[in-house]
Amino acid sequence: MVPPVQVSPLIKTARWSALLIGLIYGKQRYDYLKPIAAEEKRIEEEEKKQREEQERIYKQLSEANSDTILK
Repeated sequence: MVPPVQVSPLIKTARWSALLIGLIYGKQRYDYLKPIAAEEKRIEEEEKKQREEQERIYKQLSEANSDTILK
């Protein structure tokens, strides 16, 4: 086995700095995108309710029409 190499303090500092900057950037980006995603989800839920209501009405109308045709 090869003994471990001594890593330069400059490299260690750069790696830890990059990690911390990445964490900070990720948190800021998450905070920026979270309300946008929540709004999109709310709109999608409203559209789903409207679509289900339209399907329910269509189903009722088709059942009413099918009853009159068969009799």
